[in-house]
Amino acid sequence: MASIKKIPAKNKQGYKWRCVMEGPLDPVTGKRQQIPRVRDTKQEAISAAQAEYDRLAAGIDVKKAKVTTFEVTAWEWLEVYSKRKVKGATIRVRKKEIKIISGYMGMSLIGSISRKQYQTMLNDMYAIGYRVKDKDNEGQFVYKPYAKTTLEGVHTTAGMIFEWAIAEGLRKDNPTKGAVIPEKVLTVEEIEEEDLEASYLERNELEEFLNAVKEHGLERDLETFYLLAFSGTRSGEVCALKWKDINFQTNEIRITKTLYNPDNNMKKYELTPPKTKGSIRNFNMDEFIIDMLESLKDRQAIVHARYKAEFDDYHAANFVFCRPNGYPYIQKSIINRMSRILKYTSITKHATPHIFRHTHISMLTEAGVDLVNIMKRVGHDDAKTTMKIYTHVTNKMKQNDADKLKIHFGNLLKLEKPQGM
Repeated sequence: MASIKKIPAKNKQGYKWRCVMEGPLDPVTGKRQQIPRVRDTKQEAISAAQAEYDRLAAGIDVKKAKVTTFEVTAWEWLEVYSKRKVKGATIRVRKKEIKIISGYMGMSLIGSISRKQYQTMLNDMYAIGYRVKDKDNEGQFVYKPYAKTTLEGVHTTAGMIFEWAIAEGLRKDNPTKGAVIPEKVLTVEEIEEEDLEASYLERNELEEFLNAVKEHGLERDLETFYLLAFSGTRSGEVCALKWKDINFQTNEIRITKTLYNPDNNMKKYELTPPKTKGSIRNFNMDEFIIDMLESLKDRQAIVHARYKAEFDDYHAANFVFCRPNGYPYIQKSIINRMSRILKYTSITKHATPHIFRHTHISMLTEAGVDLVNIMKRVGHDDAKTTMKIYTHVTNKMKQNDADKLKIHFGNLLKLEKPQGM
Protein backbone atom coordinates (compact mmCIF):
# COMPACT_ATOMS: atom_id res chain seq x y z
CA MET A 1 0.00 0.00 0.00
CA ALA A 2 1.16 3.51 -0.76
CA SER A 3 -0.01 6.94 0.35
CA ILE A 4 0.34 9.61 -2.37
CA LYS A 5 -0.39 13.31 -2.03
CA LYS A 6 0.62 16.75 -3.24
CA ILE A 7 2.76 18.92 -1.00
CA PRO A 8 3.69 22.60 -1.40
CA ALA A 9 7.04 23.24 -3.09
CA LYS A 10 9.07 26.19 -4.39
CA ASN A 11 9.13 25.11 -8.00
CA LYS A 12 7.44 26.23 -11.18
CA GLN A 13 4.27 24.24 -10.58
CA GLY A 14 4.17 25.14 -6.89
CA TYR A 15 3.91 21.59 -5.61
CA LYS A 16 5.54 18.16 -5.60
CA TRP A 17 4.29 14.62 -5.04
CA ARG A 18 5.04 12.67 -1.89
CA CYS A 19 4.73 8.89 -1.92
CA VAL A 20 4.97 6.93 1.33
CA MET A 21 5.19 3.18 0.87
CA GLU A 22 5.04 0.49 3.52
CA GLY A 23 8.40 -1.27 3.34
CA PRO A 24 9.46 -4.75 4.49
CA LEU A 25 10.07 -5.26 8.21
CA ASP A 26 13.49 -4.27 9.51
CA PRO A 27 15.53 -7.54 9.48
CA VAL A 28 17.22 -6.63 12.78
CA THR A 29 14.47 -5.03 14.91
CA GLY A 30 11.44 -6.55 13.20
CA LYS A 31 9.77 -3.11 13.21
CA ARG A 32 7.79 -1.49 10.38
CA GLN A 33 9.71 0.58 7.86
CA GLN A 34 8.17 3.40 5.87
CA ILE A 35 9.64 4.58 2.60
CA PRO A 36 8.94 8.27 1.85
CA ARG A 37 9.97 9.72 -1.53
CA VAL A 38 9.28 13.21 -2.92
CA ARG A 39 9.50 13.95 -6.66
CA ASP A 40 8.21 16.46 -9.22
CA THR A 41 5.68 14.07 -10.69
CA LYS A 42 3.38 11.48 -9.19
CA GLN A 43 4.90 8.64 -11.22
CA GLU A 44 8.46 9.62 -10.32
CA ALA A 45 7.60 9.55 -6.61
CA ILE A 46 5.98 6.10 -6.92
CA SER A 47 8.93 4.74 -8.93
CA ALA A 48 11.50 6.05 -6.44
CA ALA A 49 9.64 4.53 -3.49
CA GLN A 50 9.22 1.23 -5.34
CA ALA A 51 12.95 1.13 -6.18
CA GLU A 52 13.82 1.61 -2.51
CA TYR A 53 11.30 -1.07 -1.54
CA ASP A 54 12.91 -3.49 -3.99
CA ARG A 55 16.36 -2.80 -2.54
CA LEU A 56 15.17 -3.40 1.00
CA ALA A 57 13.26 -6.54 -0.02
CA ALA A 58 16.39 -7.87 -1.69
CA GLY A 59 18.32 -7.45 1.55
CA ILE A 60 20.28 -4.42 0.37
CA ASP A 61 22.25 -2.65 3.11
CA VAL A 62 21.21 0.81 1.93
CA LYS A 63 23.23 2.76 4.50
CA LYS A 64 26.46 0.93 3.67
CA ALA A 65 25.82 1.00 -0.07
CA LYS A 66 25.43 4.79 0.08
CA VAL A 67 28.95 5.30 1.49
CA THR A 68 30.89 2.37 0.00
CA THR A 69 32.84 2.97 -3.20
CA PHE A 70 33.72 0.43 -5.85
CA GLU A 71 37.40 0.57 -4.89
CA VAL A 72 36.70 -0.23 -1.23
CA THR A 73 34.42 -3.09 -2.26
CA ALA A 74 37.00 -4.44 -4.71
CA TRP A 75 39.79 -4.68 -2.15
CA GLU A 76 37.42 -6.27 0.39
CA TRP A 77 36.51 -8.85 -2.27
CA LEU A 78 40.17 -9.53 -3.06
CA GLU A 79 40.94 -10.19 0.60
CA VAL A 80 38.28 -12.93 0.65
CA TYR A 81 39.23 -14.19 -2.84
CA SER A 82 42.90 -14.51 -1.82
CA LYS A 83 42.02 -17.01 0.91
CA ARG A 84 40.86 -19.51 -1.69
CA LYS A 85 43.22 -21.93 -3.43
CA VAL A 86 44.38 -19.36 -5.94
CA LYS A 87 47.87 -18.97 -7.43
CA GLY A 88 49.97 -16.02 -6.32
CA ALA A 89 50.29 -15.05 -9.98
CA THR A 90 46.49 -14.90 -10.29
CA ILE A 91 46.23 -12.65 -7.22
CA ARG A 92 48.76 -10.25 -8.75
CA VAL A 93 46.77 -10.14 -11.99
CA ARG A 94 43.53 -9.45 -10.08
CA LYS A 95 45.24 -6.58 -8.22
CA LYS A 96 46.36 -5.07 -11.51
CA GLU A 97 42.84 -5.36 -12.94
CA ILE A 98 41.28 -3.75 -9.85
CA LYS A 99 43.65 -0.79 -10.26
CA ILE A 100 42.62 -0.43 -13.91
CA ILE A 101 38.89 -0.49 -13.09
CA SER A 102 39.38 1.89 -10.15
CA GLY A 103 40.98 4.38 -12.52
CA TYR A 104 37.60 4.64 -14.24
CA MET A 105 35.05 4.25 -11.45
CA GLY A 106 36.92 3.61 -8.20
CA MET A 107 35.21 6.51 -6.40
CA SER A 108 31.72 5.65 -7.69
CA LEU A 109 29.36 4.24 -5.07
CA ILE A 110 29.10 0.48 -5.50
CA GLY A 111 25.30 0.60 -5.48
CA SER A 112 25.01 3.35 -8.08
CA ILE A 113 27.15 1.96 -10.92
CA SER A 114 24.93 1.34 -13.91
CA ARG A 115 25.28 -0.95 -16.92
CA LYS A 116 25.78 2.13 -19.09
CA GLN A 117 28.64 3.37 -16.90
CA TYR A 118 30.30 -0.04 -16.96
CA GLN A 119 29.92 -0.40 -20.75
CA THR A 120 31.36 3.10 -21.21
CA MET A 121 34.43 2.02 -19.24
CA LEU A 122 34.99 -0.98 -21.55
CA ASN A 123 34.49 1.23 -24.60
CA ASP A 124 37.03 3.78 -23.34
CA MET A 125 39.56 1.08 -22.52
CA TYR A 126 39.22 -0.18 -26.10
CA ALA A 127 39.13 3.17 -27.91
CA ILE A 128 41.44 5.34 -25.75
CA GLY A 129 43.39 3.08 -23.41
CA TYR A 130 46.20 4.12 -21.09
CA ARG A 131 48.81 6.88 -21.10
CA VAL A 132 52.37 5.84 -21.79
CA LYS A 133 55.64 7.41 -22.95
CA ASP A 134 56.42 6.82 -26.61
CA LYS A 135 60.06 5.76 -26.93
CA ASP A 136 60.01 6.45 -30.67
CA ASN A 137 58.71 10.01 -30.21
CA GLU A 138 61.16 11.65 -27.79
CA GLY A 139 59.33 10.33 -24.75
CA GLN A 140 56.09 12.14 -25.53
CA PHE A 141 53.00 10.74 -23.85
CA VAL A 142 50.57 8.84 -26.07
CA TYR A 143 47.52 6.67 -25.46
CA LYS A 144 47.57 2.96 -26.22
CA PRO A 145 44.37 0.88 -26.27
CA TYR A 146 44.27 -2.03 -23.84
CA ALA A 147 44.84 -5.48 -25.33
CA LYS A 148 41.85 -7.77 -25.77
CA THR A 149 43.19 -10.14 -23.10
CA THR A 150 43.35 -7.24 -20.62
CA LEU A 151 39.76 -6.28 -21.43
CA GLU A 152 38.65 -9.88 -20.91
CA GLY A 153 40.52 -10.10 -17.60
CA VAL A 154 39.05 -6.82 -16.34
CA HIS A 155 35.56 -7.97 -17.34
CA THR A 156 35.97 -11.27 -15.46
CA THR A 157 37.29 -9.57 -12.31
CA ALA A 158 34.59 -6.89 -12.35
CA GLY A 159 31.92 -9.58 -12.69
CA MET A 160 33.20 -11.41 -9.60
CA ILE A 161 33.38 -8.17 -7.58
CA PHE A 162 29.79 -7.21 -8.39
CA GLU A 163 28.54 -10.74 -7.62
CA TRP A 164 30.25 -10.47 -4.24
CA ALA A 165 28.67 -7.02 -3.71
CA ILE A 166 25.23 -8.58 -4.34
CA ALA A 167 25.94 -11.31 -1.79
CA GLU A 168 27.02 -8.64 0.71
CA GLY A 169 23.79 -6.69 0.24
CA LEU A 170 25.44 -3.71 -1.47
CA ARG A 171 23.40 -3.89 -4.68
CA LYS A 172 20.77 -6.12 -6.28
CA ASP A 173 22.12 -6.62 -9.81
CA ASN A 174 25.36 -7.16 -11.70
CA PRO A 175 26.00 -4.39 -14.27
CA THR A 176 28.56 -6.51 -16.10
CA LYS A 177 25.84 -8.90 -17.27
CA GLY A 178 25.13 -8.31 -20.91
CA ALA A 179 28.09 -5.97 -21.36
CA VAL A 180 29.95 -6.31 -24.65
CA ILE A 181 33.74 -6.42 -24.89
CA PRO A 182 34.63 -4.25 -27.89
CA GLU A 183 36.62 -6.09 -30.53
CA LYS A 184 38.11 -4.94 -33.79
CA VAL A 185 36.55 -6.60 -36.82
CA LEU A 186 39.36 -7.53 -39.18
CA THR A 187 38.98 -6.76 -42.84
CA VAL A 188 39.70 -9.39 -45.47
CA GLU A 189 42.92 -7.54 -46.29
CA GLU A 190 44.08 -7.58 -42.66
CA ILE A 191 43.31 -11.28 -42.31
CA GLU A 192 45.23 -12.08 -45.46
CA GLU A 193 48.14 -9.90 -44.42
CA GLU A 194 48.51 -11.53 -40.98
CA ASP A 195 52.11 -12.62 -40.85
CA LEU A 196 51.81 -16.05 -39.28
CA GLU A 197 55.27 -16.96 -40.50
CA ALA A 198 56.69 -14.38 -38.10
CA SER A 199 55.32 -16.42 -35.20
CA TYR A 200 57.52 -19.47 -35.82
CA LEU A 201 60.96 -20.32 -37.15
CA GLU A 202 61.24 -21.86 -40.59
CA ARG A 203 63.32 -25.01 -40.88
CA ASN A 204 66.37 -23.12 -42.18
CA GLU A 205 66.04 -20.51 -39.39
CA LEU A 206 65.80 -23.17 -36.69
CA GLU A 207 68.84 -24.91 -38.17
CA GLU A 208 70.77 -21.63 -38.18
CA PHE A 209 69.79 -20.88 -34.58
CA LEU A 210 70.74 -24.34 -33.29
CA ASN A 211 74.06 -24.18 -35.15
CA ALA A 212 74.73 -20.85 -33.44
CA VAL A 213 73.94 -22.51 -30.10
CA LYS A 214 76.44 -25.29 -30.84
CA GLU A 215 79.11 -22.81 -31.82
CA HIS A 216 78.53 -19.94 -29.40
CA GLY A 217 76.29 -21.32 -26.64
CA LEU A 218 77.15 -21.27 -22.96
CA GLU A 219 76.77 -24.11 -20.47
CA ARG A 220 73.28 -25.74 -20.68
CA ASP A 221 72.23 -23.65 -23.75
CA LEU A 222 72.33 -26.68 -26.03
CA GLU A 223 70.06 -28.75 -23.77
CA THR A 224 67.67 -25.84 -23.12
CA PHE A 225 67.07 -24.80 -26.71
CA TYR A 226 66.96 -28.31 -28.17
CA LEU A 227 64.38 -29.23 -25.55
CA LEU A 228 62.29 -26.11 -26.26
CA ALA A 229 62.40 -26.67 -30.03
CA PHE A 230 61.63 -30.39 -30.01
CA SER A 231 59.03 -30.47 -27.22
CA GLY A 232 56.98 -27.28 -27.54
CA THR A 233 57.16 -26.72 -23.79
CA ARG A 234 56.73 -23.28 -22.26
CA SER A 235 59.85 -21.70 -20.76
CA GLY A 236 58.26 -21.73 -17.28
CA GLU A 237 57.62 -25.47 -17.65
CA VAL A 238 61.26 -26.05 -18.66
CA CYS A 239 62.52 -24.06 -15.65
CA ALA A 240 60.29 -26.13 -13.34
CA LEU A 241 61.50 -29.51 -14.65
CA LYS A 242 63.01 -31.87 -12.09
CA TRP A 243 65.02 -34.99 -12.81
CA LYS A 244 62.14 -37.15 -11.59
CA ASP A 245 60.08 -35.75 -14.49
CA ILE A 246 62.38 -37.40 -17.05
CA ASN A 247 62.14 -41.16 -17.61
CA PHE A 248 65.46 -42.19 -19.16
CA GLN A 249 64.20 -45.74 -19.75
CA THR A 250 61.11 -44.83 -21.80
CA ASN A 251 62.42 -41.48 -23.15
CA GLU A 252 59.37 -39.70 -21.73
CA ILE A 253 59.01 -36.31 -20.09
CA ARG A 254 56.13 -35.37 -17.80
CA ILE A 255 54.95 -31.78 -17.33
CA THR A 256 53.12 -31.14 -14.04
CA LYS A 257 54.19 -27.64 -12.99
CA THR A 258 55.52 -24.26 -14.02
CA LEU A 259 57.95 -21.91 -12.31
CA TYR A 260 56.79 -18.46 -11.23
CA ASN A 261 59.30 -15.81 -10.17
CA PRO A 262 57.96 -12.22 -10.45
CA ASP A 263 60.89 -10.64 -8.60
CA ASN A 264 63.64 -12.42 -10.58
CA ASN A 265 65.15 -13.50 -7.28
CA MET A 266 66.52 -17.05 -7.53
CA LYS A 267 65.40 -17.92 -4.00
CA LYS A 268 61.91 -16.45 -4.30
CA TYR A 269 60.50 -18.86 -6.84
CA GLU A 270 57.15 -20.58 -6.72
CA LEU A 271 56.08 -23.85 -8.34
CA THR A 272 52.47 -23.73 -9.50
CA PRO A 273 50.24 -26.00 -11.60
CA PRO A 274 50.55 -25.43 -15.36
CA LYS A 275 48.46 -22.91 -17.28
CA THR A 276 45.52 -25.28 -17.91
CA LYS A 277 44.50 -28.87 -17.14
CA GLY A 278 45.50 -29.80 -20.67
CA SER A 279 49.01 -28.57 -19.91
CA ILE A 280 49.56 -31.53 -17.58
CA ARG A 281 50.93 -34.08 -20.02
CA ASN A 282 53.42 -36.78 -20.94
CA PHE A 283 55.25 -36.88 -24.25
CA ASN A 284 58.00 -38.91 -25.90
CA MET A 285 61.34 -37.25 -26.54
CA ASP A 286 63.92 -38.04 -29.17
CA GLU A 287 66.70 -40.28 -27.86
CA PHE A 288 69.31 -37.74 -28.99
CA ILE A 289 67.89 -35.10 -26.62
CA ILE A 290 67.37 -37.60 -23.79
CA ASP A 291 71.06 -38.56 -24.07
CA MET A 292 71.93 -34.87 -24.06
CA LEU A 293 69.97 -34.38 -20.80
CA GLU A 294 71.55 -37.45 -19.22
CA SER A 295 74.98 -36.03 -19.98
CA LEU A 296 73.91 -32.73 -18.38
CA LYS A 297 72.85 -34.63 -15.26
CA ASP A 298 76.27 -36.26 -14.96
CA ARG A 299 78.09 -32.93 -15.37
CA GLN A 300 75.70 -31.27 -12.95
CA ALA A 301 76.39 -33.88 -10.24
CA ILE A 302 80.11 -33.01 -10.35
CA VAL A 303 79.42 -29.25 -10.10
CA HIS A 304 77.01 -29.72 -7.19
CA ALA A 305 79.42 -31.98 -5.31
CA ARG A 306 82.08 -29.29 -5.51
CA TYR A 307 79.65 -26.62 -4.31
CA LYS A 308 78.46 -28.71 -1.35
CA ALA A 309 82.06 -29.33 -0.34
CA GLU A 310 82.64 -25.57 0.01
CA PHE A 311 79.28 -24.16 1.06
CA ASP A 312 76.42 -25.21 3.33
CA ASP A 313 73.50 -23.47 1.57
CA TYR A 314 72.92 -25.97 -1.24
CA HIS A 315 69.28 -26.14 -2.38
CA ALA A 316 68.52 -29.84 -2.86
CA ALA A 317 65.46 -29.59 -5.11
CA ASN A 318 66.78 -31.62 -8.09
CA PHE A 319 65.99 -29.13 -10.83
CA VAL A 320 67.18 -30.03 -14.33
CA PHE A 321 68.25 -26.50 -15.18
CA CYS A 322 69.79 -25.04 -12.07
CA ARG A 323 72.71 -23.08 -10.70
CA PRO A 324 75.67 -24.67 -8.86
CA ASN A 325 73.80 -23.94 -5.59
CA GLY A 326 70.76 -25.94 -6.78
CA TYR A 327 68.36 -23.02 -7.28
CA PRO A 328 66.52 -23.07 -10.62
CA TYR A 329 67.21 -20.73 -13.49
CA ILE A 330 64.25 -18.50 -14.35
CA GLN A 331 62.51 -17.52 -17.58
CA LYS A 332 64.42 -14.24 -17.82
CA SER A 333 67.65 -16.23 -17.97
CA ILE A 334 66.39 -18.13 -21.05
CA ILE A 335 65.29 -14.86 -22.66
CA ASN A 336 68.74 -13.32 -22.11
CA ARG A 337 70.55 -16.41 -23.40
CA MET A 338 68.35 -16.51 -26.50
CA SER A 339 68.89 -12.81 -27.18
CA ARG A 340 72.63 -13.40 -27.02
CA ILE A 341 72.52 -16.34 -29.48
CA LEU A 342 70.31 -14.46 -31.97
CA LYS A 343 73.11 -11.92 -32.46
CA TYR A 344 75.15 -14.66 -34.11
CA THR A 345 72.37 -15.34 -36.65
CA SER A 346 70.71 -13.52 -39.55
CA ILE A 347 67.23 -14.06 -38.05
CA THR A 348 65.29 -10.78 -38.02
CA LYS A 349 62.02 -12.05 -36.50
CA HIS A 350 61.05 -10.86 -33.03
CA ALA A 351 61.97 -14.15 -31.38
CA THR A 352 61.40 -15.00 -27.73
CA PRO A 353 61.44 -18.50 -26.18
CA HIS A 354 57.69 -18.74 -26.92
CA ILE A 355 58.46 -18.88 -30.63
CA PHE A 356 59.67 -22.46 -30.14
CA ARG A 357 56.13 -23.57 -29.18
CA HIS A 358 54.82 -22.33 -32.51
CA THR A 359 57.89 -23.71 -34.27
CA HIS A 360 57.23 -27.14 -32.77
CA ILE A 361 53.59 -27.00 -33.93
CA SER A 362 54.78 -26.24 -37.47
CA MET A 363 57.34 -29.08 -37.29
CA LEU A 364 54.69 -31.59 -36.15
CA THR A 365 52.33 -30.39 -38.89
CA GLU A 366 55.00 -30.88 -41.55
CA ALA A 367 55.72 -34.33 -40.09
CA GLY A 368 52.06 -35.29 -40.67
CA VAL A 369 50.89 -35.36 -37.04
CA ASP A 370 47.15 -34.67 -36.73
CA LEU A 371 45.78 -31.60 -34.95
CA VAL A 372 44.40 -33.46 -31.89
CA ASN A 373 47.75 -35.09 -31.09
CA ILE A 374 49.62 -31.83 -31.67
CA MET A 375 47.38 -30.15 -29.10
CA LYS A 376 47.98 -32.95 -26.60
CA ARG A 377 51.74 -32.76 -27.05
CA VAL A 378 52.04 -29.01 -26.58
CA GLY A 379 49.31 -28.84 -23.91
CA HIS A 380 46.80 -26.61 -25.70
CA ASP A 381 43.18 -26.75 -24.51
CA ASP A 382 42.23 -23.98 -26.93
CA ALA A 383 42.67 -25.02 -30.55
CA LYS A 384 42.64 -21.43 -31.87
CA THR A 385 46.40 -20.77 -31.77
CA THR A 386 47.35 -24.26 -32.86
CA MET A 387 44.73 -24.28 -35.61
CA LYS A 388 46.04 -21.05 -37.16
CA ILE A 389 49.57 -22.38 -37.52
CA TYR A 390 48.39 -25.87 -38.49
CA THR A 391 46.18 -24.50 -41.28
CA HIS A 392 48.85 -22.09 -42.49
CA VAL A 393 51.54 -24.76 -42.68
CA THR A 394 49.14 -27.29 -44.26
CA ASN A 395 48.15 -24.81 -46.98
CA LYS A 396 51.79 -24.01 -47.57
CA MET A 397 52.56 -27.72 -47.91
CA LYS A 398 49.81 -28.02 -50.53
CA GLN A 399 51.50 -25.29 -52.56
CA ASN A 400 54.81 -27.08 -52.17
CA ASP A 401 53.16 -30.29 -53.39
CA ALA A 402 52.33 -28.56 -56.66
CA ASP A 403 55.94 -27.40 -56.97
CA LYS A 404 57.22 -30.93 -56.31
CA LEU A 405 54.93 -32.32 -59.00
CA LYS A 406 56.25 -29.75 -61.42
CA ILE A 407 59.86 -30.66 -60.62
CA HIS A 408 59.34 -34.42 -61.04
CA PHE A 409 56.80 -34.43 -63.87
CA GLY A 410 57.47 -31.11 -65.55
CA ASN A 411 58.15 -32.78 -68.90
CA LEU A 412 54.52 -33.96 -68.99
CA LEU A 413 53.37 -30.38 -68.57
CA LYS A 414 55.25 -29.18 -71.65
CA LEU A 415 53.27 -30.77 -74.47
CA GLU A 416 53.82 -29.24 -77.85
CA LYS A 417 50.73 -27.82 -79.47
CA PRO A 418 49.53 -29.78 -82.54
CA GLN A 419 50.21 -28.04 -85.83
CA GLY A 420 47.38 -25.96 -87.19
CA MET A 421 46.10 -24.92 -83.76
